[in-house]
Amino acid sequence: MPEQEQQAGEAPKSAKQLEKEAIKAAKLAKLQAKLDKKAQAAPAAGEKKEKPEKRTKETKEAAVYTAATAPGDKKDISGALPDAYSPRYVEAQWYSWWEKQGFFTPEYGRESINAPNPNGKFIMVIPPPNVTGSLHLGHALTNAIEDAITRYHRMKGRTTLWVPGCDHAGIATQVVVEKLLWRDEKLSRHDLGREKFIERIWGWRREKGVRIYDQLKALGSSYDWTRVAFTMDPKLCKAVTEAFVRLHEQGSIYRSSRLVNWSCTLRSAISDIEVDKVELTGRTFLAIPGYEEKVEFGVLIKFAYKVEHSDEEIIVATTRIETMLGDTAVAVHPQDERYKHLHGKHVLHPFCDRRLPIVLDEFVDMNFGTGAVKITPAHDANDYEVGKRCNLPFITIFNDDGFIIGDYGEFTGMKRFDCRKQLLVRLKEMGLYRETVNNAMVVPICSRSKDVVEPLIKPQWYVSCSDMAASATEAVRSGELKIIPEHHTKTWYHWMDGIRDWCVSRQLWWGHRIPAYHVSFKDASVKASTPDDEQYWIVARSEEEALSKAAARFGVDASQIVLAQDDDVLDTWFSSGLFPFSVFGWPDNTADMEAFYPTSLLETGHDILFFWVARMVFFGQKLLGKLPFKEVYLHPMVRDAHGRKMSKSLGNVIDPMDVIHGITLEGLHQQLIGSNLDPREIEKAKAGQKQDYPQGIPECGSDALRFALCAYITQARDINLDINRVQGYRFFCNKLWNATKFALLYFSGEQRYDTELTLSAQSNQMDAWILSRLAATIEACNAGFESYDFAAATSACYAFWLYDVCDVYLECLKPIFQNGSDEQQAAARRTLYVCLDYGLRLLSPFMPFITEELYQRLPRADTTPSICVSSYPTNTAWRDAKIESDVDFMQKAARIIRSARSDYNLPNKTKTEAYIVCTDATPNDILKRYAGDLATIAYCSTVSFDSQPPAGCAILTVSGQCEVHLLLKGLIEADKEVAKLQKKRDQLEQTVGKLNQAMQAADYTSKVPAEVQTANETKLTESRTEIERIAAAIETLKLM
Repeated sequence: MPEQEQQAGEAPKSAKQLEKEAIKAAKLAKLQAKLDKKAQAAPAAGEKKEKPEKRTKETKEAAVYTAATAPGDKKDISGALPDAYSPRYVEAQWYSWWEKQGFFTPEYGRESINAPNPNGKFIMVIPPPNVTGSLHLGHALTNAIEDAITRYHRMKGRTTLWVPGCDHAGIATQVVVEKLLWRDEKLSRHDLGREKFIERIWGWRREKGVRIYDQLKALGSSYDWTRVAFTMDPKLCKAVTEAFVRLHEQGSIYRSSRLVNWSCTLRSAISDIEVDKVELTGRTFLAIPGYEEKVEFGVLIKFAYKVEHSDEEIIVATTRIETMLGDTAVAVHPQDERYKHLHGKHVLHPFCDRRLPIVLDEFVDMNFGTGAVKITPAHDANDYEVGKRCNLPFITIFNDDGFIIGDYGEFTGMKRFDCRKQLLVRLKEMGLYRETVNNAMVVPICSRSKDVVEPLIKPQWYVSCSDMAASATEAVRSGELKIIPEHHTKTWYHWMDGIRDWCVSRQLWWGHRIPAYHVSFKDASVKASTPDDEQYWIVARSEEEALSKAAARFGVDASQIVLAQDDDVLDTWFSSGLFPFSVFGWPDNTADMEAFYPTSLLETGHDILFFWVARMVFFGQKLLGKLPFKEVYLHPMVRDAHGRKMSKSLGNVIDPMDVIHGITLEGLHQQLIGSNLDPREIEKAKAGQKQDYPQGIPECGSDALRFALCAYITQARDINLDINRVQGYRFFCNKLWNATKFALLYFSGEQRYDTELTLSAQSNQMDAWILSRLAATIEACNAGFESYDFAAATSACYAFWLYDVCDVYLECLKPIFQNGSDEQQAAARRTLYVCLDYGLRLLSPFMPFITEELYQRLPRADTTPSICVSSYPTNTAWRDAKIESDVDFMQKAARIIRSARSDYNLPNKTKTEAYIVCTDATPNDILKRYAGDLATIAYCSTVSFDSQPPAGCAILTVSGQCEVHLLLKGLIEADKEVAKLQKKRDQLEQTVGKLNQAMQAADYTSKVPAEVQTANETKLTESRTEIERIAAAIETLKLM
């Protein structure tokens, strides 16, 4: 714009004024250009006007912690709290500081671990997760519970220790590394040899092993990392060797040839817990490793054995036709009249030169099938027992890889399930086949290899369990050992009563090698033995000790003895069973052993009550003469939202880190591609993920995940985890954040506060109420922790913060801080501080990160460095049932008013007048006493008593003796509101009609899932109630 000449007589303008005018002129020019553009773009008359684009709501980027703080240093909290709660911001930096400060060690704040503590001790060990990979939600549940318990006891002032660690997971780890070796180098472990293969596993462990520990830290788990233990550490290896030697010396470990669960793919015995029992309803084809075609199961094949020197035959049935090659008898019941004439006779085996005696045994069910049973003692658990009773030969027909061995012509050298098909062909050709029928059955599948488990007789080492089981049973019966929830004691007694000796040999390379040495001699004149003869096995702590023992046993010079250590390793559960004392240095009498054994609590899932818990009890009592813990708390199993077991092939196995940090659907799919799932299973899993997580999983944060998991805990055996519920608790974190951030605005200046508080004359009546609610919450939380009722403790915290502090107390404080005297404000400030401080401490065991972040911002007088070492609240002196009852009544009136306002679509900023009409003095006095608070939380401009309500009011019933007349006249357009309500009523009536129609269907109760039926009934009841409320509202409006 050209400069204008300055008018005569005017004072010259300053540079600043000229600059301002130039800016103003530029703005005006910009506005004019906008208007011109808009005019040009305006549509001509008659043209269809285009709809403007919908404005998308701007989403602010979540705050992240960007300060240059070194790991282990305290978080920089000098800046303001971010506007909104951000898990990434909140959960940054705190853990490394906690760890560096030593808050999680039992030494913290004490002269020594043995220093007397009047508050007592709390000691617990981790159920060590497998080293094989990452955590799943089951681990997250375990850690959420155990960390909450540990933090609670630490805050109660007890000497607290929670020991972390990892399990070497013999089979699982070996399988993973073998697969990697084959995938990357096309080599087997045998190509490398034992030593080099074990080196590879250690290398893999060093590379991957820390991942689990990092995940545990991300969950906020307050372990003492100075005492971390790995079951293959030298200290723990020493304990394993010592335990085996001592148990053998005491006669509790022996060697024997017996039936074991054999995995042909792994070429190893496996434990019962590693056998999945797959139930089939009938004929089914299963994919088995090593076979191109699927294999048939779920059928009963009947065939005939010819009776020797006779035209007769005996028909038998089997689900495993290939095992007939190992048959050594046919059994019948001694009372079965059909076969009495055949007692003592034989049948002939069609494929080898073998006569099978017809034996008598009462285990045979005369009414099942033909009443005759083929007996294969070397390959069936029941037949094994019959074989022992009847003194039958035990003939093994499979080698370790599952190939047929022995003199069976064309079948020798065949794989077992190829043999199954060929045997059927031959039996048909020989006229011995009778029929195949559908048969419901259970197929034992190896959980590691997915191969069908084969019962095989193997010489193995066994732990004798009967005496130890009797001691373990007595410990529970006497109350010395407490199992919680109590209904699990039935399972305990069931396992103990039916205990079998425990096979601890595993034909693996990764694990604790069995400290047993087979003895042979250089001098041929000395009698040698077979590996089955236990006399020639020496159990010792070292080869030197074994040599000395062997020389003494056989009276032979040590130079003439050759020792060969058993190639097998011990079952992983053996070392796990020693964990509660091996981590403290047993068998050495260490300071930790003296201070921390026995532990206080063992917390784990109920599925390993026998496999782990019982064995720890066995070893603790047998080797140390003490129970390893006083209590056992067993938590439920985690299932998905539909109640299904977590399974990779269903796509419902979730990494807790994905819930904490969030992940897209594509990210979930990518994880499947990197897994070892079959390509067909990957597609099925992808479909499952898409159904359950169409938008992926939102970022929830560790605090919300932990809180949700603890909130789920009940007496039930399973919990169905819905990620939406976790997200709901993330919203709760946001509410907690905003409430504290808002409350802190009332604290300014340098004044500091403590939690010592006595109500004064200046305290308002809602201070007394909130302190009573706080006392009730303190009581509920302490009781919940002491009784392992985590749902009660989380519910109490949630209700206090959300319903008491946020919905009521903070609202009632606003008028005080706007209009109250300095004394009233000071009194309110003191009460508010106590609520914030104690409220955060109560939550801290469940939500350690957000509570630390907010606690550090409080204007605290005390110098406690961290919330995790502050004291847990115990003060319940503020409890006042009368005040709570009165405020409950006031809140009931407020809810009814707010509900009516909602029915009539009144916004919060439109204040209403309320007139209280009571026929009894008591409710009238209560509402009068809390009139100001009622007005605040019910959005009323005035609350009037003892005056005639005007016309144009909606009449709301609070109780039989109390009504609220809510003035609506002049605030709403009655006709419009009636139309809106009628439309809403029509929609609800349609919903009710559809629900009624669906629920009246003939097959409704049988076909519709129970949870859907419950949801429908709830929806129907709510809809009918809503219709009644709308009808009443319409009638009120018509009178206006």
